[in-house]
Amino acid sequence: MRTLNGQVALVTGAGRGIGEATCHALAAAGARVVVAARKLADAERVAEALREAPGQEAIAVACDMSDGA
Repeated sequence: MRTLNGQVALVTGAGRGIGEATCHALAAAGARVVVAARKLADAERVAEALREAPGQEAIAVACDMSDGA
């Protein structure tokens, strides 16, 4: 059952580990996912993997949550 259809999820620290796993779980539940990581290459890799599954949408964003600016 896809329970997050029509929702957008922003996941920080999404380039690997728990953040990456969270992205996959949210996408599988139907959310469109914003994959945010300090390294754009890491975020792009995760977003690309998500987009490979039918019906899953994801974009990659580079950001450092420790920098308030």
